[in-house]
Amino acid sequence: MKLIVQIPCFNEEQTLSATISDIPREVPGIDKVEILIIDDGSADRTSEVARECGADHVIRFPQNRGLGHAFKAGFDACLRLGADIVINTDGDNQYYGGDIDKLVEPILAGQADLVIGDRQTGAIAHFSFLKRYLQGFGSRTISRLAGINVPDVASGFRAFSREAAIQLATFTEFDHTAEHVIAAGYGRLAVVSVPIRTNPKTRESRLFSNIGEFVFKSGSISLRTWARYAALKIFAICGALVFMAGVLLGLRFLYYFIFTIEGQLHIQSLILASILLLAGFQMFLTGMVADLIATNRSLMEDVLQRVKTLELRDSGDKGVDERE
Repeated sequence: MKLIVQIPCFNEEQTLSATISDIPREVPGIDKVEILIIDDGSADRTSEVARECGADHVIRFPQNRGLGHAFKAGFDACLRLGADIVINTDGDNQYYGGDIDKLVEPILAGQADLVIGDRQTGAIAHFSFLKRYLQGFGSRTISRLAGINVPDVASGFRAFSREAAIQLATFTEFDHTAEHVIAAGYGRLAVVSVPIRTNPKTRESRLFSNIGEFVFKSGSISLRTWARYAALKIFAICGALVFMAGVLLGLRFLYYFIFTIEGQLHIQSLILASILLLAGFQMFLTGMVADLIATNRSLMEDVLQRVKTLELRDSGDKGVDERE
């Protein structure tokens, strides 16, 4: 049983050594633990520090491509290296490496495909009240959309079984956390959350400059990901609301037209009702087309998953290129 800990990094020269030293090289139930660093175009000595600190594999991009791209490259590399379990953590050492065994245990027991570390954000001292509230609200919202219970959706400290790593795709360049939770929920993967510890804060997040930017980007990614799996539901609900508004306006016009002498004065209601009825019907038709596209995408993802499995089975453990 082989475990690879992947660490996407961008200018983490100051914190990477502590992150690597915090990762245990022996985990119960695991025969071999390796560390993979993905240097996302750092301008400092991140790659050199990684090698000096004993990282087994280092991938370096010539320029910054975003966390999502680095995460995807790490996944592909871990699979080619023969990982049975992939752990993702951050390069700023915010997660306590000694809790890796907690993440691995449910997968080894056959109880989970994806294990997410729960930081218990409500108890983190350096989080402001607004940030704690938004973290909780966002996690509840994403959990509801995905149909699973994940207390800390934004946590990047998580373990993937080999099957989950093959199945889950990353499309965003910003962050993968919410995207993978929604995809796992609709993909019927077994998702488990376990409490983890965190280390003292070392720096501010580089993913966003303020709370507003984080909420906007995370919200748009979550909505776009959910729409890929529930397009018909979204358009059907919106179409039904618009259609019902048209029906109510139409009934209002009929009332005035039949029971009063002022019916001709409410012709605007009839025009607006007609527009709303047509718009609602068109939304429903758009939802049907979007659902057909989603079905086709699902079939393509299934084919891609099978192709990946065949490629990995044929290639074996061949290692990775340091430049991607």
